[in-house]
Amino acid sequence: MESKDFDSYSERKAFDETKEGVKGLVDAHIAEVPRIFRLPQGTLSDKKPSLSSSNLAIPVIDFADMHLSRERVVEEIKDAAENWGFFQVVNHGVPLSVLEEIQDGIRRFFEQDLEVKKSYFSRDATKKFVYNSNFDLYSSTACVNWRDSFACYMSPDPPTPEELPVVCRDAMIEHWKHMMSLGALLFELLSEALGLSSDKLKSMECMKGLLMICHYYPPCPQPDLTIGTNHHSDNSFLTILLQDQVGGLQVLHQNVWVDVLPIPGALVINIGDFMQLITNDKFISVEHRVLSNRTETRISVASFFTTNLLPNSTVYGPIKELLSKENPPIYRDFTLEEYTKGYVKKGLDGTSYLSYLKL
Repeated sequence: MESKDFDSYSERKAFDETKEGVKGLVDAHIAEVPRIFRLPQGTLSDKKPSLSSSNLAIPVIDFADMHLSRERVVEEIKDAAENWGFFQVVNHGVPLSVLEEIQDGIRRFFEQDLEVKKSYFSRDATKKFVYNSNFDLYSSTACVNWRDSFACYMSPDPPTPEELPVVCRDAMIEHWKHMMSLGALLFELLSEALGLSSDKLKSMECMKGLLMICHYYPPCPQPDLTIGTNHHSDNSFLTILLQDQVGGLQVLHQNVWVDVLPIPGALVINIGDFMQLITNDKFISVEHRVLSNRTETRISVASFFTTNLLPNSTVYGPIKELLSKENPPIYRDFTLEEYTKGYVKKGLDGTSYLSYLKL
C-alpha cells in the first residue's frame, strides 16, 4: 500500500520540471520505478497473452493484391475494421528507407544534447512542435506511463522546416508526405467497405488534420510494475502506426490481450473513436496498450488523422446513408475539438470517451 503522505501531484510536478522525461531517470541509473509510475498491484496479471489468444493474430492485408482484386482488399479491410479495429498492411508503397529514417530521427531527437532537447519542452498542446512526457501527466488518475514523446501538427497547416528540430526535420516531412498518400488510399478503401462512394470519408474532411506523435520508450528496471502506454482507444478517425521490432503493443480482442507482433516493413492501421462514431458502431475503435520491457528502447510513430485541439467548426455525427429504422443513430453530433477536450481531461485511464456521446 502507498503511504498516506504520498503526494502524487508534487512528485509529478518535480518529475515534469526536470524536462528530462523518463529517459532522464534511466540515464540516472535508477534501480526502482518511482511511485508515480507504479500500476495498482495485480494490474498486469494479464500481461502475457492467454493460451486462448496465443493463436490469435491481427489480420495482415497485402496491398500488392490490389492489382489483382481491389474488391478482395476492400472485403479484408471491412472484416478487420468490423471485427478487430486493427490490421497490419504490407506492400503499402511507403519505402523502407523512409520508415527507417523516421525511426533514426526519433532516436536522434531523444538522445541528443539535453539542453537542445529541453528547448522544445512544452505543455501547450496547440504548439506546432511539443516535447514532453505524458500529455495527461496532471489530469490522469492512472499511473504515469514509462515513455517520452514529441507531437507535431503536420496538417492542415504544415510547420515550416525551421519549426522542426534539425535532427529529425527531413525525416518527419518525408514520413508525413507518405502518410498523407497512404491515408488517402485507406480512406477510399474504408469508404468502399461501408458501401459508400470512394470519396465519402475524404469529402467529410476526415483527412483534414494529421497529428504525428513519436514515442520513445526507454528500458525499464522493473517492467512488471509500470506500463509504456495505458490501455486506451484513439481520438482519431484513423491511426497509422509504425512500430520498430521490439514489440510490446497489445490489442484487446474478445476480452483477451493479443500481441501485435512486429513485421519488418509493415504498418499497423487502427480505427479511431471518430470513425466508430460516424459509422454508428459498424467499424470499431478498440483498446490497446504498450508494455514496458527491461532491455530495449522501443520507438514508434503514430500518425493520427484528426485536427485534435485545433479550431475546427465541422460538426460530425453518424453518416446518414448508414442509418435506417432498424439502425437508428447511437451517437449525438459533436466537434473534434469538443471530444478531444473531454478525452484529454479524462486522460488514458482505460475507459472510452465514446460513452459520453451516446444518445
